[in-house]
Amino acid sequence: MPTTPDTVEPTPDEVVPSGPATLADGERWHVVHTLPLCEGRAQVQLENQGFRTFLPRRYKTVRHARKLSTVKAAFFPRYLFVALDLTRHQWRSVNGTFGVASLVMQRDQPHPVPHGIVETLIAATDAQGILQLSQQVRVSRPIRMAAGPFAGHLALLDRMDDSGRVRVLLGMLGRQVPVSTHCNNALPAA
Repeated sequence: MPTTPDTVEPTPDEVVPSGPATLADGERWHVVHTLPLCEGRAQVQLENQGFRTFLPRRYKTVRHARKLSTVKAAFFPRYLFVALDLTRHQWRSVNGTFGVASLVMQRDQPHPVPHGIVETLIAATDAQGILQLSQQVRVSRPIRMAAGPFAGHLALLDRMDDSGRVRVLLGMLGRQVPVSTHCNNALPAA
C-alpha cells in the first residue's frame, strides 16, 4: 500500500519518552548550577524551552520572626538536573536561561551525571516531587533531622512504626531525649 504524505512515521528524534526517568536514545542527565534561590525559576524557564528537568525537593523548616514554618526546598541548593542529547539539543542556550549560572562542564562539554543516580532519585520521589529517603534510615543509626524545631541536629534512630512515625534520641542537656516525628523528617546522616 503506498504511503501518502500525511501518514509519515515519526523519526526516533520526534518520539517523546514516556516518563521523567526514561531517557531517549543519546540523552544523559546533566547538572545545572543555578543562581541563589532560583532553582524553581530556572526549572520553569528550561521547561518552557522544551528541556526535561528534575529538581529534587525536601521539606525544610524555616525560622523567621520567632515562628517556624515548613516549606519545600531544593534538596541540592543551587542545582537541578536537565536531560540533554549533546548532538541534538542546543545545549548552549541553557547557560543563557534566566536563573541559570551555568551547566557543570568538563573542558568544553557539559559533564554527564553517572548512570543510575538521577534515576534512583526520581524513583525515591513522591507525587509532590518530595524525596522520600525514609526507606534508607535504619534503627540504631545516626540520622539528621530535616524539619521541625530540631532541624539540622543529629540524632539516633530509636524506633520506627507503620504509621509513618519515628522516635529518635536527641542529645540535649547531656542526655538522650526521645523525640517523636514523621519519618520524612529523618534523613540518613552522611
